[in-house]
Amino acid sequence: MSIEKIVEQALRDGYLTPAMEAEVGRICDTASELSIEEYMALDRLMGALLTGEVVVLPRKQFINVMEELVLTEAITRVAEIETTSDRALDVGDIAAYALHRLPPLYATTEEGANYQRARAKEELQSLIAKQVNEAISRSQAAPDMGSERVPISKSGGDVLSQVSALLQSSDPGFEGGDEGSPNEASLTASE
Repeated sequence: MSIEKIVEQALRDGYLTPAMEAEVGRICDTASELSIEEYMALDRLMGALLTGEVVVLPRKQFINVMEELVLTEAITRVAEIETTSDRALDVGDIAAYALHRLPPLYATTEEGANYQRARAKEELQSLIAKQVNEAISRSQAAPDMGSERVPISKSGGDVLSQVSALLQSSDPGFEGGDEGSPNEASLTASE
């Protein structure tokens, strides 16, 4: 969506959503130069925000305390292992593996986060350690993919396009490849 369309919608609706705000920021960050029309639209938006004609909807702030606890455990364990081994471990892979196997602990306030931390340390610390250790074991047993691994980035393109490209690179028959490929045949057979 263009800056002009976002501003038109904000003026019409009377509010600017976090997604609209992020899109305007993304456009401004990536554009080498804004057009006169874009500057004028931003000026109209600023005026409307200052007069209260348009309000910014607040973002819902929340965190998953489990991410913090798993990262802390993973960083500690990886540091211990890497001092005695020459193999580098990916903390992100380890944390993601463990988090998929643990319950989320969301909080919207500092008090809620403190409660979730205390609860997790009391009731879930051994499960967290177990899942992180399992993730490390799997990571160590996995072949070193080195430069073949392509991380999903937040900047260029949407995630679906990136995942599709990754799947196509590992399976040329994926989406639009040869008809009757083994993947397509097994999908239709199982439906």
